[in-house]
Amino acid sequence: MVAFAGMAIRDAKKQQTRQALMEAAIDQVAGGRSFASLSLREVTRDAGVVPASFYRHFRDMDALGLALVDETCQQLRRLIRAARSTSVPGDTMLAASVGTFLLFVQTHRAAFQFLTRERHGGSRPVREAIAREVRGFVVDLAVDFARYPHFGKLPREDLEMMASLLVNTVVSALGELLELAADHPDVQGAQARKLTDQLRVIVLGGLAWRPGTRLPAGAGAMPAG
Repeated sequence: MVAFAGMAIRDAKKQQTRQALMEAAIDQVAGGRSFASLSLREVTRDAGVVPASFYRHFRDMDALGLALVDETCQQLRRLIRAARSTSVPGDTMLAASVGTFLLFVQTHRAAFQFLTRERHGGSRPVREAIAREVRGFVVDLAVDFARYPHFGKLPREDLEMMASLLVNTVVSALGELLELAADHPDVQGAQARKLTDQLRVIVLGGLAWRPGTRLPAGAGAMPAG
């Protein structure tokens, strides 16, 4: 029993140290630093541990970055899945998903600053991990679409195309969302409505979509001078 208690204490302390290292890296990013510019010594100093202890938790800084990607995205995926599974399909589900997303972004601003900066820069392993997570959101959404009668007859590639449009619209909105002041609910509400409307347009287009559908003559033409 004593040995078991001692092991539990050591495991808890190890987890605390790991979390402290991750939080130290995120705090640095929140201050405007790119993750790629962080050094192991800076992170361990801010976490209050010696540099040698870093390697008990992460192989290198890339491994730390991968852990940050995984922790943030997996938690968000669970929340979004729950929001979709407990909401009525249609506008209610769309609003619930957007509301859940916006709340999570506002309460994890530094983590999303890290994700947006590193998505197209920094280390290759971290970029690839972010791309895999974005792809995971697309697949999750396409699977959900396939369960609804309105979309169930569409080919899987078309469902994934629509899901990709939705997910990438949300990802593209992240930069603007992160610039919003956390203490201005009116501005946040307006942004939520704007994002919901953008997603609604995509879904309504998906409802009318049929493979091979062509634009009406002249629909894609630019207006005359």
